[in-house]
Amino acid sequence: MKLYTRNFFKAFLFAAVLFSSSLASPSLASAQQPAATTSAPKPSVVEWVYRTRYGYKDEWWRIFKKYQIAILERQKQLGYVKEYTVWAPSLHTSEDSRWDYRIIIVRASADAPPGQSEGEVAKQLFPDQAAFTRDENRRWELTTNHWDLPIHIVKLDTTE
Repeated sequence: MKLYTRNFFKAFLFAAVLFSSSLASPSLASAQQPAATTSAPKPSVVEWVYRTRYGYKDEWWRIFKKYQIAILERQKQLGYVKEYTVWAPSLHTSEDSRWDYRIIIVRASADAPPGQSEGEVAKQLFPDQAAFTRDENRRWELTTNHWDLPIHIVKLDTTE
């Protein structure tokens, strides 16, 4: 549990630093950059949450790791994904709140640069798109619940 907490806070702190650095005062930013330039895109943090069918967690993970982790790794090499952390629970909970995997992703911006979106990277990494589609469809058959949740840091000195 301690390792999960350390990794979460490492990813969270990384996101906080990226986010806070994007909030530099306008006068400081304008003093450092010519007036004609546009501001850099703000980092984006998203959480993917998955619940799998009982008895199929290992199969689901094998497929997810083969494709989604490979895509995230490539996006990280390209600079679009800055950091990601995969979480799994250490104990169990009630069925209504059960989840099997959470992936927190820190991206350089909300929109992927050309050639770096999930779909574009998938086509680059997996030329056999029929096999990719078949395996991903199987992963979704094994997924009983899923959501993507954009998350942000709440600044305690302001109301949000």
